[in-house]
Amino acid sequence: MPPVDRSAWRNTYIYAPGNRNTVLGGLYAAEGVTRANLYSMLEVFCRFTDTFQLHDDREQLVQRDGQPLQPGNYYIVTDGSVSSTDDVPLPCLTSSSSEAGVASFCDAVRERDQQCIITGRPARLARFGSWIGFEPVHIFPLGHEQHWKDSKCDDWITIPPADESLGNINSIQNGMLLASHVLDFFTFYDLTINPDDNYKIVCFSPASRAFHIAGRHLDQKFLSNPLRPVDQLLRWHFRQAVLTNVKGA
Repeated sequence: MPPVDRSAWRNTYIYAPGNRNTVLGGLYAAEGVTRANLYSMLEVFCRFTDTFQLHDDREQLVQRDGQPLQPGNYYIVTDGSVSSTDDVPLPCLTSSSSEAGVASFCDAVRERDQQCIITGRPARLARFGSWIGFEPVHIFPLGHEQHWKDSKCDDWITIPPADESLGNINSIQNGMLLASHVLDFFTFYDLTINPDDNYKIVCFSPASRAFHIAGRHLDQKFLSNPLRPVDQLLRWHFRQAVLTNVKGA
C-alpha cells in the first residue's frame, strides 16, 4: 500500500523565516493541541541556531503557552537560521503483537492493563478468557528489532521479559493494550501520547474525532503502575508521529 499523503487534511501550516512560500511543515490541529505543543513539535524536526518565535498572519506573536492552537498559518521568526533535520520515521508495520506470536508478552500486557489504555474501555469479558476487540501492541514495533538494537533501546528497559531470550523489545514496558479499532491509528502514527505534556493523547487525523479522545490524558492509575511503559518509548513514538505527520510540505 503506497504512503498516504497526510498533508491532504492539514489545516495548519508552518513557514520558513523570511519566506512565506516555503512550507516547513503542518498538521491537523486537533482538540487538545496547544500553541506550546506546536513549538515543541518544531523542535523535533528543525535545527535552530538561535531562539525563535512564531507569528500569525497578522504578524502578531504567538505565545508559547497552553492556549488551544487555532488552524491557520504560522511563521517562524528568528535572528538565526533554521533547517530541517535528516530524521525520518521508521516505516509503519501492520502486524499486531498477537500475530507476531510472542504469547508471554501478550499475556503480561493483558494482565496489567485490562482495558484499552487510550480510550479507557474495559475488557469486560477478560475474566472469561475472551479478549475479542483488544490487542496488545509493541510501542516500538517488533518488526524493527534491529533498529531497536542499533539505537541501544535495551538501556531504557528495567524489567526484562521472563524469558530473556525473547529480548527486551518484548518487555512489558514496551507494550500497551489497545482496542482493536484504535490499534491502526496508533500503529500508523495517527495518534500518539506525549509524555512531556502530562501524557496527553495527541491526534493527527480528523478520522480519530469519532473516538473523542484527543486532548485527554492517560489514567493516573495506569501511570502509577511500576510496570507501565517507560517514558523513553512513549517519547520515541511521539517523535515518530511528529516526523510522519508534521515534518515537510
